[in-house]
Amino acid sequence: MSAANEPRSRSGVGVPASERVGGSGGAKPPGLMIDSHQHFWIYDQGQYGWIDESMRALQRDFLPVDAARDMAAAGVQATVAVQARQTPEETRWLLELADRHPIIAGVVGWVDLQAVGVEQELERISHHPRLAGIRHIVQGEPDGFLERPAFRRGIAALNRYGLTYDILVYARQLPAAVAFARDFPNQPFVLDHLGKPDIRGGEYREWRRHLGELAALPNVCCKLSGLVTEADWRAWTPAQLAPYLDAALESFGPSRLMIGSDWPVCRVAASYGDVIGLVRDAISEYSADEQEQILEGTARTFFRLKAEATNREE
Repeated sequence: MSAANEPRSRSGVGVPASERVGGSGGAKPPGLMIDSHQHFWIYDQGQYGWIDESMRALQRDFLPVDAARDMAAAGVQATVAVQARQTPEETRWLLELADRHPIIAGVVGWVDLQAVGVEQELERISHHPRLAGIRHIVQGEPDGFLERPAFRRGIAALNRYGLTYDILVYARQLPAAVAFARDFPNQPFVLDHLGKPDIRGGEYREWRRHLGELAALPNVCCKLSGLVTEADWRAWTPAQLAPYLDAALESFGPSRLMIGSDWPVCRVAASYGDVIGLVRDAISEYSADEQEQILEGTARTFFRLKAEATNREE
């Protein structure tokens, strides 16, 4: 059944997002907002082969000074920089950016979690105050990757260094992600992009069931991010995305959800302001405290963000 035909009940806190879209006009003006998911890069075709001709708008440098302009216009004060290349050099570079740019409150980097010397590497980089977590691009790995003993040994080490883990998978990989997260009950996980449902193809029912299974695990949070690029880039509507936002809100609740833009990748389908506005509209009927959790509190707590970041770039 497509998302358009899937029946959805009203939540106890307000009407569904599909009935309250329209430029965040009804949303309460936010206080501090933390964008839990941005990328930065100095573009090189050899290093970013996934940015093909359909993403030509992304074939240039994207740096904190560029993000700061969009963030200021949307009322976002701080961000979490997330790895886009699976190299230790990129992680070191992101941490250097965080040292120089106060808008970067935290970094989710990459280490080779399957390496024999992973603990030594974690020990070395975990001393940086802005390193918040680790991510591996599991969506690009073969089936069964999350079951690999070497990878799991690396995951088991993260909590000892106070590091979170971002789960990046396609919707078809969600059942494996559920089993994976269940096996590490003391490890904090966050699901990126709601598990990347195939919105273009109308996928909903199976994705919704697996999302609920993941949300049943108390050690898992979720980013309200990445939906516009899973829909038709040129024809998506807020109403089309609303069932997916509602499903996340109903499954995880405000205390385990965080706003994220997936900037600059989102730019192939929407402006930064549009992406932030989608989430603000979806939560506009929630209480002020619940909105604060999604817009700032969950990210701050989950990633243990200490810096009082500002959107001013000096």
